[in-house]
Amino acid sequence: MKLVVIEAPAKRDTLKKYLGDGYEVFATKGHIRDLPAKSFAIDLNNNYEPHYENNPDKKQLIEELKSKAKKADEVLIATDPDREGEAISWHVAHVLGLDPNTKCRIQFNEISKKAVLKALTEPRAIDLNLVNAQQARRVMDRIVGYKLSPILSKKIAPKLSAGRVQSVALKLVVDREKEIQNFKPEEYWTVTAEHEKDDIKFKSSLTSYKNKKIKPTNKEEVEKILSAIKGQNFVVESITKKRTKSHALAPFTTSTMQQDALNKLGMSLKRTTASAQELYEGVEVKGEGKIALITYIRTDSTRVSIEAQNACRDFIVEKYGKNYIPEKPNIYASKKNAQDAHEAIRPISMQITPGKVKDSLSKDNYRLYKLIYERFIASQMSEAEYSNVNVTFNVNDYNFKAVGKTLEFAGYTAVYKEYTDDEKQEISKLPVLNEGESVKVLKITEEQKFTKPPARYTEASLVKAMEEKGIGRPATYAATITILTARNYCTKEGRYLVPTELGTKITEYLEKFFRGVINVKFTAHMENRLDDIAENKDDWHGVVDSFWNGFKDLLANADASSVTMKSQPIETDIVCDKCGHKMVIREGRYGKFLGCSNFPKCKNVKPLEDDSKKPVGKCPECGKNVFAFKTKRGKFFYACEDKDGCHFMSWDIPTGDKCPECGKYLIKKGKKIKCSACKYEVPTEE
Repeated sequence: MKLVVIEAPAKRDTLKKYLGDGYEVFATKGHIRDLPAKSFAIDLNNNYEPHYENNPDKKQLIEELKSKAKKADEVLIATDPDREGEAISWHVAHVLGLDPNTKCRIQFNEISKKAVLKALTEPRAIDLNLVNAQQARRVMDRIVGYKLSPILSKKIAPKLSAGRVQSVALKLVVDREKEIQNFKPEEYWTVTAEHEKDDIKFKSSLTSYKNKKIKPTNKEEVEKILSAIKGQNFVVESITKKRTKSHALAPFTTSTMQQDALNKLGMSLKRTTASAQELYEGVEVKGEGKIALITYIRTDSTRVSIEAQNACRDFIVEKYGKNYIPEKPNIYASKKNAQDAHEAIRPISMQITPGKVKDSLSKDNYRLYKLIYERFIASQMSEAEYSNVNVTFNVNDYNFKAVGKTLEFAGYTAVYKEYTDDEKQEISKLPVLNEGESVKVLKITEEQKFTKPPARYTEASLVKAMEEKGIGRPATYAATITILTARNYCTKEGRYLVPTELGTKITEYLEKFFRGVINVKFTAHMENRLDDIAENKDDWHGVVDSFWNGFKDLLANADASSVTMKSQPIETDIVCDKCGHKMVIREGRYGKFLGCSNFPKCKNVKPLEDDSKKPVGKCPECGKNVFAFKTKRGKFFYACEDKDGCHFMSWDIPTGDKCPECGKYLIKKGKKIKCSACKYEVPTEE
């Protein structure tokens, strides 16, 4: 009997089906060995040696794993094919006493029978370069978490935390909010004419005067223009025709999938990640049993295997015709510094169409699978072709422009259209026009407008910004942004991320004392060095050393400084019902609350019953807001705002999302997002 060790229990049934008799599959449920939660565990004086321990809550699981390994003829470790998965495989080898240099590691990019069986024929040693890259990341995150978080808690508010990537992501949100607050709108006007010819209505817009661009900035300028063109003919001055093409879109990476899932489907990062994980690990499909539908979901590569490429092209020809495939397959260049260890996210089989599995999938899983499936098909299709016509009218030396755009060949747009946050240009048709002719004017409209500030970040646009700036990696985007809202550093207003007062204070403090380390450029540089470690181009001890040497002096300076950003209590007229002193408004981790001014002698606190009180989470039962309350003994609990219709209550803060493993609700527990029922947890930075 051979033992195959994996991470997620959800994969077990799918793999068992492909492996058949002679194999047993065991799931570690994530890390089984890690830095201890309650101690620093990094020896700064001994080459930054980390002191790992077996996870206490995995004691029984580890014993079971050891027992099965002893009985097995061979142990093969098949954890996820990325940095974190490689580190888990290394820890598994340590626990089992396996030599990591032996061929005990297998990996597959997709959970298909062909890929799994092929992996069995290609075992390899554990990649210690990947392990060391993960160790360096883990050690630096631990240093930031354990050394910086206490300073924030002392200087700003209790129980705060910082993260090497998390704090930089927060800075992006805070900086954008300051841009918006400091933005000064500028007035401008548009002048638009509506026309009609051959029963076709179209519009033209003011662009220039005597061939010089013009943009009216006040009503007086507009009135002058209107006076000059009133009653004048709109004469066609020039006609420009052009044929343009739009190239097919690349298949999904982790970040582009997350962006499109939010923009097109309205799915949050957490929902998208959970759904994608299920599609990758395997879902029950009627008549098929448990099968995986997509390739590995944590990737920044747009590379596609030749086999998958050809299968897709054959499918396109069969369904759409030969005109819909280019002469040569489309190949997409991955972004700079892409790890390229895995393919793009794509369906495992073109024959498993979304329609075939719709009845077997949850709503989220179906919608996301359809999005991934169609995006992949589109990536291998021909270009879309357009006819563009630009017509310039002369009206008493003022120029108006009309734009016509006609789709001549749909190409990839027959399957998938790109989403942008910008106003979409409508495909419009112009009538046949000739130079020198006058065109009928139905009416002229002027409109006052103002320049707009940059938009707040959505989860999707923040992921895009983090990727473009080189902050974090595909496996960490969702977890990082989850932390910002979970810890009340940001809130969500509709789709948009808004920094809280607390989040703003943290950023301002870090800018003052840690500008050289907690910034975009430095963080991106460190991410590149982690990639270098993974490629055996750098030494992990040296990378950590350079980080610590630049960080420790900043820590000492901040700790010694008398500068604080603590909120001062605000006295109220409310009398404490325990001791008779006045109550004051204080600010804690989850916002403002009423506390007794006689603290610490009197520890009475109450929720602040006004508009400033903010919810701490979403109810997993009904989706309404959850607020924090305190028992008579001073212990916090969390309950739904709908006290009559919903009776939800928890000792931990619910996130409002479901566990991808068991379907129960997720909670905020210390520095992690955990399941309220099973042992599932989201790994986060310190």
